Amino acid sequence: MPGPIVTPSEWLIARKTLLTKEKAALATTLALRHELQTTFPMTLVEKDYTFTTTTGPVSLPYLFHGRKQLIIYHFMLGPDEVNERACVGCSFVADHIPRLGHLNSRDTTLVVVSRAPIERIMAFKTKMGWTFPWVSSLGSEFNYDFQATLDEEVKKPVVFNYKETTGKGERPGLSVFVRREEGVCHSYSTYARGLEGLMGTYALLDWTPGGRRDGGRAMGWMLSGEYEGEGGRGGCACEDRSENVMAKDGGDIDGENEKEA
Repeated sequence: MPGPIVTPSEWLIARKTLLTKEKAALATTLALRHELQTTFPMTLVEKDYTFTTTTGPVSLPYLFHGRKQLIIYHFMLGPDEVNERACVGCSFVADHIPRLGHLNSRDTTLVVVSRAPIERIMAFKTKMGWTFPWVSSLGSEFNYDFQATLDEEVKKPVVFNYKETTGKGERPGLSVFVRREEGVCHSYSTYARGLEGLMGTYALLDWTPGGRRDGGRAMGWMLSGEYEGEGGRGGCACEDRSENVMAKDGGDIDGENEKEA
């Protein structure tokens, strides 16, 4: 429900009160970022992961493209999925990936990784008009080690977002790696609502009285180009997961709804 209609002077008082709360929340966020960037530990990546590109196999260090930092987005596209539309939620995230020159200027590379064959990846990438680097981790343990693919027959215990689960299949996430003298290090990974920082559409809608208007759905979006003349609303494979990997507006950071429908 939208708030009440008040006088300009009453609105100004309310706005200043809210601004104080916003500044306090921002201070907390900045403190967390400072911890992550200065004192938060990292682990040495000891496995030799192999990825497939359109030109052949490459290593994890190769994905840095000579830069110090590497951000990987784990896109939910598995080898057995035949849906030509892929995950709508991950596609929504991918639509927000910026022009990479800005990241590159800060010695940072971004690469998207999925377990689908590279041919399947390239076909969907072309369909969507995306230009970011996208490689396949098929045949590698990479996805399993970084909670992007869950399968107890491959890796136990099954863990997603740092909690044991009974889920199975592909999951979305973001992982950060850094090159140091000791080798490649894993510094950070986030999942579920931790990915919301990637989605500028959410940030804009959160400033409006109507909010996200998701109708209680985790990721009720459509693929780009499907809004006009299609009718209905998009869906996301995320919504079918038992953990609800991208929680609806109001869910908690673990990716679980506060209240099930």
